[in-house]
Amino acid sequence: MMEKRAILVLLVLTLSLISGQESEKIDTQKAPWRIHTLFSVECQNYFDWQTVGLMHSYRKAQQPGPITRLLSCTEQERKSYRGMELAPTFEVPSMSRHPKTGDWYPAINKPAGVVHWLKYSQEAENVDWVVILDADMIIRGPIVPWEIGAEKGKPVSAYYGYLIGCDNILAKLHTKHPELCDKVGGLLAMHIDDLRALAPLWLSKTEEVREDRAHWPTNYTGDIYGTGWISEMYGYSFGAAEVGLRHKINDNLMIYPGYTPREGVEPILMHYGLPFNVGNWSFSKLEHHDDDIVYDCSRLFPEPPYPREITQMEPDHNKRRGLFLNIECINTLNEGLLLQHAAFGCPKPKWSKYLSFLKSKTFVELSRPKRLTAESRQMMEVEIHKEVDNEPEKPHPKIHTIFSTECSPYFDWQTVGLVHSFYKSGQPGNITRLLSCTDEDLKQYKGHDLAPTHYVPSMSRHPLTGDWYPAINKPAAVLHWMNHVKTDAEYIVILDADMIMRGPITPWEFNAGRSRPVSTPYDYLIGCDNILAKLHTRHPEACDKVGGVIIMHVDDLRKFALQWLHKTEEVRLDRSHWSKNITGDVYEAGWISEMYGYSFGAAELNLRHVISNEILIYPGYVPVPGVNYRVFHYGLEYRVGNWSFDKANWRHTDLVNKCWAKFPDPPDPSSLDQTDNNSLQRDLLSIECATTLNEALRLHHERRKCPDPNTLSPPNRERVNQERVNETRTNAETRTNAETRTNAETRTSAETRTNAETRTDAETRTDAEARMAIETTTSRKFGNVDDVQALRHDEIPKNVSQNSSQAETSNGTFTSMRFWIMALWALSILGFLGVMSVMLRGRKGLKKRGKVYKSKRRTTYSGFWDTNGQDRHLRSAETA
Repeated sequence: MMEKRAILVLLVLTLSLISGQESEKIDTQKAPWRIHTLFSVECQNYFDWQTVGLMHSYRKAQQPGPITRLLSCTEQERKSYRGMELAPTFEVPSMSRHPKTGDWYPAINKPAGVVHWLKYSQEAENVDWVVILDADMIIRGPIVPWEIGAEKGKPVSAYYGYLIGCDNILAKLHTKHPELCDKVGGLLAMHIDDLRALAPLWLSKTEEVREDRAHWPTNYTGDIYGTGWISEMYGYSFGAAEVGLRHKINDNLMIYPGYTPREGVEPILMHYGLPFNVGNWSFSKLEHHDDDIVYDCSRLFPEPPYPREITQMEPDHNKRRGLFLNIECINTLNEGLLLQHAAFGCPKPKWSKYLSFLKSKTFVELSRPKRLTAESRQMMEVEIHKEVDNEPEKPHPKIHTIFSTECSPYFDWQTVGLVHSFYKSGQPGNITRLLSCTDEDLKQYKGHDLAPTHYVPSMSRHPLTGDWYPAINKPAAVLHWMNHVKTDAEYIVILDADMIMRGPITPWEFNAGRSRPVSTPYDYLIGCDNILAKLHTRHPEACDKVGGVIIMHVDDLRKFALQWLHKTEEVRLDRSHWSKNITGDVYEAGWISEMYGYSFGAAELNLRHVISNEILIYPGYVPVPGVNYRVFHYGLEYRVGNWSFDKANWRHTDLVNKCWAKFPDPPDPSSLDQTDNNSLQRDLLSIECATTLNEALRLHHERRKCPDPNTLSPPNRERVNQERVNETRTNAETRTNAETRTNAETRTSAETRTNAETRTDAETRTDAEARMAIETTTSRKFGNVDDVQALRHDEIPKNVSQNSSQAETSNGTFTSMRFWIMALWALSILGFLGVMSVMLRGRKGLKKRGKVYKSKRRTTYSGFWDTNGQDRHLRSAETA
């Protein structure tokens, strides 16, 4: 009996506990705990697949309360729109084209949509707390405002540190309380009363900042495009400051895939606004801008690696967590697409290993709703800005730009292009060329005045090992410059010579700092993920696959430069690990050792990079819409229609010292096909790069005071010079064709040449000692360059042999010798004719005359023979 009572009591307690939990769950949707989630989109395929992903994660994460999609469409877009069933939807008028100003700014639809929802939606009357998200997000766990710390008057948001306008004149111009301006965005969780007060100002401040074109530049906004694109973010921050809202800022709740969470932190929201990768697999939302994947049955995004592969790939526990987040993001998107296809009545997809994985217990376990940890709840300590009248703005740190070259025509024309673009771009600070040359090179070098220059001993031939590896000159030159030059710059920008600047590259735009350099992605450096990094650095987990453009604090560079050089030497000597599957180098010859030297050296000092995809682009690649790239890196061949450019074809051409020499003009932009916008933007950038190079060469020739290119030389002078050109032209063209064939054979594709573009430079220099004279023969053979200005450009040989230049040491000597030879030939002919005529006349009386008489007659008409002593011999015989 007692046992039955005990069991009954236990059952009652269990049921009460369950009912209590259930009532608590229901109570979250009763006043004052009702939650509503909002997100804003437009009528486009781009937002439809994002909507599918967000809605699926909303259900899977068990986010409490209803969710509403604020859909902004024009009347024309609405007629053909297919995605009305993708989410609970509240239609709002499109503000993409502003009804008053005509300004095209789709981002304004977000605050405009919130204002419209608050004013016209009945649901907005039954809400206490609002969570506002972006469409390109994946929810991993319930976002409950009061659980993450939100209070009335104190919303919770994520940190957007690049909103520097909160610290400068921009905030002072657009809000009465600049000291309350918070750098926040992404995730917003706030009380409905706060949103009602904020929303109208959010919209009006967005319009206000958008119209303030005078303060769009990057140094005011932090917007790397300088086009006012983040006006909506400032509209939010300035509007919140205006109504006195102070945010609780949390940098742990939301994470961008590609980033590694801090130890103990479990993000509950993923924002896939940036490209990310796992090994050789990668994903970027902008590559799917017009993708109708939602409506294409059974089609998914490319499958990422499996968890087992990541476990084998990455030994570090925390870094592995970051990679798991990357695949969870794309797998959740694909799972949502599968369910959506089924809802549309698509046929059941064929079985595959990947589909089996998405339905497996392994994936279910990996993607279970995540719960907040104590570390995730931790708020940032934000310094409150104090408004001080007449306080001068803190000046930006000083910058110095450097780049490395060698003494050759190849690097000279690149130098002319880069230096010209440096001044044209408005890059702050000074620029210095690090010129690596041997003593013999310097004796013949003519390009000393092409750029401000720091001379560096050449390391092309290693002084200890004898290894021929010109790429090592880059770290060696940086180290030499750091040790020999005193600079007042706080940040150093390091570029390659084959680059064209389009705009300033500054540390404040790209969030560089101490121990936080900025660079661009070099994803092919797979050695960061395998045994190569483990062998060459104590911190392989800190190895970043970066290169190209580098922004680094000068204190970091002082510590780092020597590591860069040493690690380059170390990787170069590790011949047993040069293979493609370890380094990613398709040539398997250690040509990218310098790049690994950089990454391993930085890892050794635990320098973690801010990796930006928006600094550099290769001409010939399709640009990401809206990105204002700061640098062209023309390391690869690119083409526009039938026109093409490959820097390797101009390796031995002296474009700098030959007046008006330039590259073939690219097509006129007006001739491009306007139907495909991606191809059009790609070709416009390609044309811009080539045009800038030719513009730089033209200005260089003008500074050299080259004569008017339309002036022709006198005919006799042109004929003489043409003869010399013809003598050497065949030789030069043959060698140029051979070099072009060599370049073509070693260049397998555009992608593989990216991995080892320095190899071609090195290959063509292996016989540099034998060819050094060849690269400088123009000035030897023709005298000063000014002497041959009148020659047409296409008649000037690219190269002439050293033998021919030595044979003709003096124009005057050659002319004199030719005159005397011709005179001697003329006298010989005349003498021969005279002798023959005498012999013919005397033939009739030949029998009547003696031998002595005939000898006298022959010597009388001997002509020039008298000069060689033969006449003395004949006279002696006659006397005898």
